[in-house]
Amino acid sequence: MEKILVLVHTDEGGVLPRAALETVAAARSLTGDFTIGVFGEKAGASIGSLAVEGEAFSAPRYATDAAACEAIVRKAGATLVLAPNTFRMARCLPGVAARLNGAVDTHAVAVSHDTEAVTVTRWFYRQRMEGTLAREARPWFILIEPGAYEAAEASLAAAVEVLPVEATTRTTHVGYVSPESGEQTIRPDARLLFVAGAGWTKKQADGAVHTDEAGELILGFVRTAQSSLGSSKSLVDLSGEGQTVLPFLTHLHQVGQTGSTPRHRKGLATCCHGEEPHVVGWRFINERRAVNLDPNCGWARGKADVLYVADAFEVMRELNRLI
Repeated sequence: MEKILVLVHTDEGGVLPRAALETVAAARSLTGDFTIGVFGEKAGASIGSLAVEGEAFSAPRYATDAAACEAIVRKAGATLVLAPNTFRMARCLPGVAARLNGAVDTHAVAVSHDTEAVTVTRWFYRQRMEGTLAREARPWFILIEPGAYEAAEASLAAAVEVLPVEATTRTTHVGYVSPESGEQTIRPDARLLFVAGAGWTKKQADGAVHTDEAGELILGFVRTAQSSLGSSKSLVDLSGEGQTVLPFLTHLHQVGQTGSTPRHRKGLATCCHGEEPHVVGWRFINERRAVNLDPNCGWARGKADVLYVADAFEVMRELNRLI
């Protein structure tokens, strides 16, 4: 019988990330009871029955995070540890698994438990191949990919045991410094993903390029709809070709085979051709719509639920007016 532990962390301000609640939902899909362990700022006032808190554990740092995770896993006596695949967990849990002579697997999109074994499902080769695996090594750390499960309801634990963990580190957390990259346009938790293609920077029907207006239309929609913004590789790489670009787009916005694979409920592609390297990034988008002047583009070949054959400038002007 597996002893299951859900291991999560709090973010700045003691807030649980959505990925943590999704991991709780993954644990509920398994048979048997499970324990929740939380570390970080205000962890003792969270959903876990085991907690490690204190100023030293508030900031993400390998030494302190690994010490907190190791203490919680040892206290729980867990053989199966489910954790969200956040940057913080992905950095420290492999080291914790090595300390406990266990194993770790990342980017899991499903976990199941039958009478024989626990199995994990994940994608390989840029989400083109799906594989299922099992391990005999214990404890087994499984990092659940954000967006793979619907978030569970959060409720405070009836009783919390705060574990005394000594924080030994040679580093000091001073604070966060962010580059001046403008407003936030990448929102992993947004319901809608808006993707801009290279057509926005090309000559329009009047023979002129309208990059400034394109930027206003795109950012206006993203702000109002609170959607996440993405782009195709061709649009991001235009600057290297000496062409006009949208300055707020970076390689971090890139969606596709050489970019990210987001998990939003809906996706709207504009001025994109829907070719395979780009569309592979839409594999987990539930509803796909596209706007393109070409009725024979890749989106029309079974890759979009709805294709609007129209001028994206006109469509977005009207859409911004309506919302």
